[in-house]
Amino acid sequence: MSYPVPVLRAYLRGEWTVERTMLDRSSGERGSFSGVVVFKDADDGALLQHEEGTVRWGAHVGPATRSYVWRPGPSPEAMDVFFPDGRFFHSVRLAGPRAAGEPGSHAAHWCEPDTYRVAYVPVGPDELRYEWDVTGPAKDLLLSTTLRRRAT
Repeated sequence: MSYPVPVLRAYLRGEWTVERTMLDRSSGERGSFSGVVVFKDADDGALLQHEEGTVRWGAHVGPATRSYVWRPGPSPEAMDVFFPDGRFFHSVRLAGPRAAGEPGSHAAHWCEPDTYRVAYVPVGPDELRYEWDVTGPAKDLLLSTTLRRRAT
């Protein structure tokens, strides 16, 4: 059962640890990412997400970062996620009406030639899980992420 999140911006704001498992289903290769993700206020009402840590994939071990911009959506429980260059990525809605039995939020993003599908599930006030299922001719990946709020 998912935790209700009536105000997504307030829920995300702050520092979280991030643990991610990565599976290339076509080869069976596994990897991981661990680090910190910070959601901080921007001057224009958005939340800036910045993630940094260490990725382990095959023989590679090294630093990795990524960033997104979360903008308020049509209601307090919803936000739209954008790449840093302003391109739309997907929408997230963690509260409000959903299909029966559907926990969290589901979205999709097509990135030629593959489809990225995500399911977000807020487990509690200090834990958010999401899973990207990437399929297509170029990729067949399953990326499972757990965010846990850092103690302040």
